Amino acid sequence: MSGNPIDFYFDFASPYAYLASARIDALAERWGRAVRWRPILLGAVFKISGGVPNLNKPLQGDYLRHDVPRCARLWGVPLHQPLPAPFPSLAASRAFYWLDQVGGEHSPAALARALFHAHWAEGRDMAMPENVLDVAASLGLDRDAVEAGIAEPAVKERLRVETETAISRGVFGAPFFFVDGEPFWGADRMDQIEEWLRRGGW
Repeated sequence: MSGNPIDFYFDFASPYAYLASARIDALAERWGRAVRWRPILLGAVFKISGGVPNLNKPLQGDYLRHDVPRCARLWGVPLHQPLPAPFPSLAASRAFYWLDQVGGEHSPAALARALFHAHWAEGRDMAMPENVLDVAASLGLDRDAVEAGIAEPAVKERLRVETETAISRGVFGAPFFFVDGEPFWGADRMDQIEEWLRRGGW
């Protein structure tokens, strides 16, 4: 890989972040870039921005329930219907950062992809820690170790710091990308990201 990694900020509770997660690695690979997966908690972001989950907004929520399946069909991404409601993603995010902390043969990005798929493609509730543990175990991770890991104070602090760092960089929604310092918000900006990489900016 050449060039700086693409920073990919996301919340597991975002359907657009799920759609982006299914495409970002292939996009980056086409341009010789790695992807730095960085889960955050949008709830903390919304406390700063005054936002609320889009699925819960009058009118906009109805549009989203139409638009997300349409985007999924366009991009060939499997999607569970009806869309699972917004959910607290603490357990999923902490499992990611625990795995990132301990290292080893298992990829945190692979876990993130599996958690996204379980929730948004299969309709399994990833708000429930036991379901997060099931997904982790299906990848060969030790279930008891993951369960202990997501309760570790250092892991909780890592998620807090990552979320605060995202806010300090101007992240206000998900998915959010930084390409060589250039910010892009939304799964519908991925074509722009590719063009930015092709041109070297504009």
